[in-house]
Amino acid sequence: MHVMSGIKSQHDGMGKASVKKFSKKSALVIDQEEYLREIQKGSRLHLAKAITFVESTVSDQQAIGQQLLKSLLSHTGNSIRIGITGVPGAGKSTFIEAFGMMLCDLGYRVAVLAIDPSSTLTGGSILGDKTRMEELARHPNAFIRPSPTAGTLGGVHKKSRETMLLCEAAGYDIILVETVGVGQSETIVRGMVDFFLLLALTGAGDELQGMKKGIMELADAIVVNKADGANEKLAKKTVAEYKQILHFLAPSSPYWNTPALAVSSLYKSGLDSVWETILIFKKEMIEQNAWQYRRKEQTVDWFNSMIVDRLYRDFFSSVEKKETMAQLESLVRDEKVTVSQAVEELFSSNSKQ
Repeated sequence: MHVMSGIKSQHDGMGKASVKKFSKKSALVIDQEEYLREIQKGSRLHLAKAITFVESTVSDQQAIGQQLLKSLLSHTGNSIRIGITGVPGAGKSTFIEAFGMMLCDLGYRVAVLAIDPSSTLTGGSILGDKTRMEELARHPNAFIRPSPTAGTLGGVHKKSRETMLLCEAAGYDIILVETVGVGQSETIVRGMVDFFLLLALTGAGDELQGMKKGIMELADAIVVNKADGANEKLAKKTVAEYKQILHFLAPSSPYWNTPALAVSSLYKSGLDSVWETILIFKKEMIEQNAWQYRRKEQTVDWFNSMIVDRLYRDFFSSVEKKETMAQLESLVRDEKVTVSQAVEELFSSNSKQ
């Protein structure tokens, strides 16, 4: 019998233990001119890579993403930004695929920013929207970018605004931002889009028990989905109920009365009415000088939120602060100090440093 010798390694207990030497990784360098040129030409590959740089937590990749974004800012702002939210099961992905396909077939270039919830345990997410929108993902005029919420309130990724700007620079006419669901914290999406669409199901009375009034007041249109088959009659009844409810609510945008519409994403009916409503909305807002005013206010709000985010990150990245927090957490747990006293001590120690 002949036995072939194998690979000798440390875990075999043979030879001297090898010590792997780690060298500092050199900073990432890209051809910025190539990226700028290809993104403006509509390259989905370069756009996807640029978004990855922007979303990255690695400092050198972040710097590249911000530099690309800065160079492309003059080419942004030419799209219609549409936020789409709704209760779980309302058919957001199905609606977006049907609506997106209709827009692509009309000659528009459509970018979908699909946000998936991140696990609070592992931090991971499924990112399955590309598989749920398979037909739209194959369309040459469409670009789908799934991103995790990464723990961000509001059901949108903290970099969604910057991703949206990159898509605009790449020539996409319509940006659809899909949130993870509907709730009090989801209202943040209103602060980054031009038109906010709330997707609903039939049976408004039962559904309103789980829907905050504030969400409805932020909607520029309520679309009752799945208005087909035996459900079509009930869908029309639900639309009438929503119209009555909206009559008593303050409008989400000045000079605008929020409509309620019925659609069937399955049979592609009613989608043209939704698009017509959005175009009428844009025309009205531009005539009243509310379109650009809202965008400028959103940019200021974005600036303020980024300051809070930076302060939060810097605060919790301090080694001294972490040590103080650990001590105070122990005291709070043992009920030796009140929570208010612990917080006061934490911030007073911060001012002394």
